[in-house]
Amino acid sequence: MAFEFTDLSFTGTFMSRVIDPRRFPDFTDRRVVDRHMDRLDTHGVSRRDFLALASAGAVASVAAATMGMPAAAAVAPSGKLAFLTAFYRNEYNIILDKAFADATTELGFSGYVGLDGNFDSQLQLNQFEQQTAAGIGSAIFNLADGSPLPRIAKGAEDNKVYVGNVWDTLAWFTPFEAGDYYTLYAVPEEFAAHKAVTEELLKAVTEKFGGGDILGVTGSPGNWSDIARSGGRDAAFKEYPKTRLVDQLPGKWNREDALKTTEDLLSRHKDVVGIVAQNDDVAQGVIAALNAAGLRPGEDVLVVGADGTSLGAKSIAKGTQLATSANSPAYAAALFAGRIYDVTHGWQPRAAERMLNWRSLTTTKTNVEGYLKRFVDNGDVKPFDYRKISKVLHPDDWDPQAEVYPIDIEKHWQGIAKPQGWTVPKAYADARSNGEFERVRAQYADHYKIRFDGPSPYAKA
Repeated sequence: MAFEFTDLSFTGTFMSRVIDPRRFPDFTDRRVVDRHMDRLDTHGVSRRDFLALASAGAVASVAAATMGMPAAAAVAPSGKLAFLTAFYRNEYNIILDKAFADATTELGFSGYVGLDGNFDSQLQLNQFEQQTAAGIGSAIFNLADGSPLPRIAKGAEDNKVYVGNVWDTLAWFTPFEAGDYYTLYAVPEEFAAHKAVTEELLKAVTEKFGGGDILGVTGSPGNWSDIARSGGRDAAFKEYPKTRLVDQLPGKWNREDALKTTEDLLSRHKDVVGIVAQNDDVAQGVIAALNAAGLRPGEDVLVVGADGTSLGAKSIAKGTQLATSANSPAYAAALFAGRIYDVTHGWQPRAAERMLNWRSLTTTKTNVEGYLKRFVDNGDVKPFDYRKISKVLHPDDWDPQAEVYPIDIEKHWQGIAKPQGWTVPKAYADARSNGEFERVRAQYADHYKIRFDGPSPYAKA
């Protein structure tokens, strides 16, 4: 078998050359790989990535370059990735930070840094500008609020820095208005997830107590995920008429504020039988407040949360927390690091791939053991194959490793007023009308082999 290369000569005419692969260097020899990596423009590329990217055509192209034929350098490295989070005051962000460090190492990024925004969106914008000036290649945001997104997007476009955003956002502002360098906005589908976990609570309190009063300890007012989770929570009550939400206050996504908030709520309401916490860190504050009040979490008052943190899962196993909607903090790192790797190596997402949901796992006592083995008590065993999520490294057998599908914009921001004059982005509208959404959803479902609710792909049989 031979490969034919079509090259542009200096005279402006096209020429074809036939290359026999038997004349190629032996790329199974480490010394040969190192020698050619030195000769080619591969600074920062690992041997593993060099070989993974060297499909038959790529190997031929690289070999051709070493033989003096027109340029065919190996793909440039992904550069340094910065994770700019709103705060490190909860376990979710600590887990996500570690997973980003693991994922960027596995994927061969040249560096990684995690930065604490201390609940200050202006500080996060300043951090991004400083990191951009320092030469980062990409940044992933977990924003304190969505207000700086337009300026972040413009800075990304001006400096050719790829960015992605998880969780809070600016309502009705999409990657399509921002430009190509805002490559991905992705979140779990929160309305359905929090509705499901609230239903677990309401069903249990109806069976155990015959119904009763429920409290809500929310996140941060105005935050998108808080709005979505509250909407799902409220919808669950429609099917459980013997229960009622009697009060709510913000827990600001962390244990300390949630503890104080719960103490305040308990001082007002004496006959509470259940509490819906807006995430697992908030649930930890709720549990601490119940203990301090002489109430037994899991017995006197039932508690649910969201996210699937380590402490949340352990509390379910212990019986002090009833359930969580586990989206796995590590999955956000897998999805976003994989996307950044791909777009910095030449892959271009379709319109339907620029805004994505993934499905959370409703975790209770019945299935928490498997979750603990994969995501909590897993030692050095990575919960995801960070390389296999890449469409560049695995063009044929890439695997999203979760149920992933395009975001429905109208559903995503339902209940939030549209800005005056806002219209659906044309690229998004076209993808909806021409069937691209359905094709993307079907393709991701077809490639989904490593189950989110199964063992780690690295777990021993």
